[in-house]
Amino acid sequence: MALTIGIVGLPNVGKSTLFNALTRAQVLAANYPFATIEPNVGVVPLPDPRLNTLAEIFGSQKILPATVSFVDIAGIVKGASEGEGLGNQFLANIREAEAICQVTRAFADPDVVHVNGRVDPKDDIETIATELVLADLQTLEKAIPRLEKEVRGKKADPADLAAAQAALTILETGTTLFQGAKAAGLDLADVSGLQLMTAKPFIYVFNTDDAGLADTAMQDELRALVAPADAIFLDAKFESELVELEEDEAREMLAETGQDESGLDQLARVGFHTLGLQTYLTAGPKESRAWTIHQGWTAPQAAGVIHTDFQKGFIKAEVISFEDLVEAGSVAAARAAGKARIEGKDYVMVDGDVVEFRFNV
Repeated sequence: MALTIGIVGLPNVGKSTLFNALTRAQVLAANYPFATIEPNVGVVPLPDPRLNTLAEIFGSQKILPATVSFVDIAGIVKGASEGEGLGNQFLANIREAEAICQVTRAFADPDVVHVNGRVDPKDDIETIATELVLADLQTLEKAIPRLEKEVRGKKADPADLAAAQAALTILETGTTLFQGAKAAGLDLADVSGLQLMTAKPFIYVFNTDDAGLADTAMQDELRALVAPADAIFLDAKFESELVELEEDEAREMLAETGQDESGLDQLARVGFHTLGLQTYLTAGPKESRAWTIHQGWTAPQAAGVIHTDFQKGFIKAEVISFEDLVEAGSVAAARAAGKARIEGKDYVMVDGDVVEFRFNV
């Protein structure tokens, strides 16, 4: 299962600097599989120190973390919903992403020209939100007459029409569906078939400098502005320098700036949280690996991520929590201590489960 986050933003906000840091981080991670599908797509690992521990216990030759795909989408300008700039390309790329990461400039630098002539994070956020809202309004203005006709002909559920009309009402206020759906009582799953861009989960990355990273009042104000979306504050230029360093040097550099986690690691972790994802683990001499699943998935669904035959022929799963396995020191010791559980088809997976599936071919 791939998680794809589209990186959007106005020109000259540090979007490409952030993307380059993300892909450079992956290039330097020698144990991780690297893929660049297109020049503007990079696949990077989700940081997971549990895999290193499992590799030590099992003597694994390889470590394969869960991955996050980032798509560097063309810079957005006013009028993009009408095709201005690279509008059509940007709209198509966003529709293919599971989540939207908006990079917003929150630093002052006279040498870096702002497209609107001044640095104003609130205004920048509104510009992009407006373009996405306008594009979704166009989609609904075409979809609602079609749904009305289908409901009259009893070819569509009236609930689908009601959901589309509710979405239209929210968008007409200038509010994204991600921000306004809950208050309006709209379940975004009811409009998922319409591919509405503002219904996607949002993450906001504020590209700032040392002063901004220390300004908690400014950060609190911007967090409130974008709620319920998550907000991350980082210095894209610093992040691009950080990934050039060896691991020990990078940790030392982070510590010197009062940080215990890089902005890139935060972004990958928050991306998982935003989409309601989690990982389970498998391990052996060949590899220690993290597998991406949705929260609430059952054991057979999780097995299907490895191979569809695992789900079809699922019999049971042997599950040991990561903590119990580490405490025991081996699978055999965990079994002897009664920490290994045999779970059936109804078992709901927990993040960090170490699993061995049993199935019929």
